[in-house]
Order: sequence, then C-alpha cells, then structure tokens
Amino acid sequence: MENFNAQIAEILEVDSVDPGEELASFECWDSLTILSIIALAGESYNVTLSAAEVNNAVTVGGLQDLIKSKMS
Repeated sequence: MENFNAQIAEILEVDSVDPGEELASFECWDSLTILSIIALAGESYNVTLSAAEVNNAVTVGGLQDLIKSKMS
C-alpha cells in the first residue's frame, strides 16, 4: 500500500493527500469518485468495497484502514 496516497490523490485530482483529510472535503468528491475508489480497491488490492463503506470511511486514512482490514 506504499502508493496508496498517490493513487487516492490522483483520483481526487490533487497533488497530495494527508491521512487526516476528510474525503468529502475534496472539490471533486462525488459518486464517480466513489466508483473510482471502488475500482482502485478491486484492481490494486483485490478488495471489494461498497459505496456505503467508502462513505463511512470519512478520511483518507480511514479508507486506507478499511482496505487493509479487508486484505487480511
């Protein structure tokens, strides 16, 4: 997961992200962004996420923790 922050930053159309940043605070946060994160989780980490799980993650770090928890 070493490239996770860079991957999320690319999806969110920003230069970088901080684990404490709230996902909903990003300008491009919408349903298509959520779908992109779901696709990233599946393609890069072999993890299946729902839109509700992504929304409930709240922060970038929470999203990373969610994906990690499903990888085990």
